[in-house]
Amino acid sequence: MRFHIPGIPHTVTSQLYISCAYTQKVYKLCAMLTRLGHEVYHYGCEGSNPVCTEHVDVVSESLRQQHYATNFHTEQFRFDTKDQYHQTFYQETVAAVKARQQPKDFLLCAWGWGHEPIAKAFGEDMMVVESGVGYESIFARYRVFESYTWMAHVYGLHQIRNGNWYDAVIPNFFDPEDFTFSDQKEDWYLYLGRITHRKGVDVAVQTTREIGARLLIAGQGTLENEQEKIFIRDSHVEHVGFADVATRKALLSKARAVFMPTYYLEPFGGVSIEAAMSGTPVISSDWGVFGENILHGITGYRCRTFDQFCRAAENIDAINPEACRSWAMENFSVDRVALMYQEYFNMLYDLWDKGWYQRTPERTDLDWLRRSYPPQESIVMP
Repeated sequence: MRFHIPGIPHTVTSQLYISCAYTQKVYKLCAMLTRLGHEVYHYGCEGSNPVCTEHVDVVSESLRQQHYATNFHTEQFRFDTKDQYHQTFYQETVAAVKARQQPKDFLLCAWGWGHEPIAKAFGEDMMVVESGVGYESIFARYRVFESYTWMAHVYGLHQIRNGNWYDAVIPNFFDPEDFTFSDQKEDWYLYLGRITHRKGVDVAVQTTREIGARLLIAGQGTLENEQEKIFIRDSHVEHVGFADVATRKALLSKARAVFMPTYYLEPFGGVSIEAAMSGTPVISSDWGVFGENILHGITGYRCRTFDQFCRAAENIDAINPEACRSWAMENFSVDRVALMYQEYFNMLYDLWDKGWYQRTPERTDLDWLRRSYPPQESIVMP
């Protein structure tokens, strides 16, 4: 199979932009599909380095810097898809894809509506897929959602009352090599993510203050932000700044637990799986994807009151790091999720033949939707 994958225009497709979930989706998707033996063509900014068959520079880094010279280590990402820079990115990408296009190719739009202007340039001979829907504005006929929670949410928003055979739920995936497992934790808690009110950083601060614990905050933003109504001046809080790949690995492996008290409906919440891969439990709110991805009392705790957040933090040692690691490795590793994407793209490729009625005797199992759970002996009862 052949895949065309545009990058995110205002970033560079590399691990340097680890704080952009969409950039990392593109980066990891290219590597995964290439590892599966497919032809993968990536279109992005100069300096991108995804593992792929061919990377095509569609804009220069100097042009990007003219329009988006922000310090992404401290500032939230900003962009305007209607500006001249994005229009140039779209036009150059369309031209580059058309120069390489062959019949039955896939165009994977990891940024959804942000890639829609590219998708509109192609007809029925290009199969367009929104490859990781974690946003609300969908446009393609074929869609992969990050969670069942988010699929139901988006269906409701768009008043979609019947299922679609060719929509699927496939979780985000992670390379175990990017994380260090440790069952020896240090005496502090971690908040890792954008420092915004909707991410619930205030809950993490209040909870650790109440129980007399130390909190490390890592991510884009500052501890004092008038626009976000954030004024964190507590002595028990330390802001460690932007967490690159190495810093992220160290923090996640050493923390007693990671706080994810998100106010909004989280489509996936990748940090929860990154923490689990490191053997670190998560303390989250009890809505959105967390009901799917955090096993209450096994890989962390889901909470609805301040008291529950405090009790969760005080009893976090009841969570076995081995259970966290097992859950993440068996369900969210790149090798596991690659099988899910392969089955899904096989389904779509069958549409070029008999479609829904296509029989495939060479495909003998249905493991693509199987979930594995930690063994009972790895679960510590408080």
